[in-house]
Amino acid sequence: MTLTERVLARADELSGELVEIRRDLHANPELSWNEQRTSRRVLDRLTAAGLSPVPIGDTGVLVDIGSNEGPVVALRADLDALPVPDLTEDPWRSTVEGVAHACGHDVHTTGLLGAGIALASVADELPGRVRLVFQPAEEIMPGGALAAIQAGALDGVTSIFGLHCDPGVDVGSLGLREGPITGAADSLDVRLTGNGGHTSRPHLTEDLTFALGKLITELPAVLSRRLDPRAGVSVVWGLVRAGSAMNVIPAIGRAAGTVRMLDAVAWADAETLVTEIIQQLVEPYGVKPEVIYVRGVPPVINEHASTVLLGQAIETVVGADGLLPTTQSLGGEDFAWYLEQVPGAMARLGTRTPGGPTYDLHQGNLRVDDRAVAIAAKVLAVAALGALTRDL
Repeated sequence: MTLTERVLARADELSGELVEIRRDLHANPELSWNEQRTSRRVLDRLTAAGLSPVPIGDTGVLVDIGSNEGPVVALRADLDALPVPDLTEDPWRSTVEGVAHACGHDVHTTGLLGAGIALASVADELPGRVRLVFQPAEEIMPGGALAAIQAGALDGVTSIFGLHCDPGVDVGSLGLREGPITGAADSLDVRLTGNGGHTSRPHLTEDLTFALGKLITELPAVLSRRLDPRAGVSVVWGLVRAGSAMNVIPAIGRAAGTVRMLDAVAWADAETLVTEIIQQLVEPYGVKPEVIYVRGVPPVINEHASTVLLGQAIETVVGADGLLPTTQSLGGEDFAWYLEQVPGAMARLGTRTPGGPTYDLHQGNLRVDDRAVAIAAKVLAVAALGALTRDL
């Protein structure tokens, strides 16, 4: 058997265990920067496989597989869950109130764990090293990738690969494209203050609620005229809050949401432009804005050679029919920060049961087909082997 065939066979042997681990992680989700139990589970299993993992700060794990001279190929998964209630009725549904793996990071983590264990079985024969990066805090901005990079995740790395669940694609298929596959994403939090008062006398106050309404409707509209339409800018508010009584104009209001766009060039100027427009929009109403703008992530841009290699790995595992084209989304992914420094690629892992319902990410009813876990493990492992050979 070839090295690839042996790694695939080992991943198949692990498939039952990987499903059990994934369900355990799903039942015990942890929020960003609090992934202690998840990290321990990963660290313990890697140690049992004969590896020497090390923690990244309080949460997260790094481990190198192999000791031979040669290239270093990184594989990355994210550990954290979302502050979303689990609405499923599966026996392995979340046991943590208000927290769920509604983005599939339990699948990402377990798939990478399976790839690592399978690669560990041939560690001495690897023409270089494979580095597993179990990263915390992908779900917040600017994301845990920057902390992982600072901790040495990319030291000596020649290329990096990752997967992200796609519940709109059947299990057994993966989506891939060269170039941008996600959008840039930033967070925006605007606090307005003014002199409140009686609703019968708005002219004696700063009508903060009216100003807040103009802000939340006009900012997206103005940006659509100030930026090239091809940038695909999208401002969506997730929180709007002001007042506590129907006949009182409040003195404090708040609107918070995300600013997303497809274009990296437009993203570079977004913070300055958004802040300027907010000042202009609320100035006529006499209220004072405090703008907290956090640059989150640039687009994930798949490099050509790495995309070709990842596509070959997908075809090896699921066949040519399982490699699907995909479109660029406005979703943000801090995997982009790794690709700012080294070449690499990310694919979308199908998790939908064929003929079953289509779910969406970041919703509490997300369910994934368990078969996706072993597929993730095999695709990542084969991609690593291919990259080690290519980068020699």
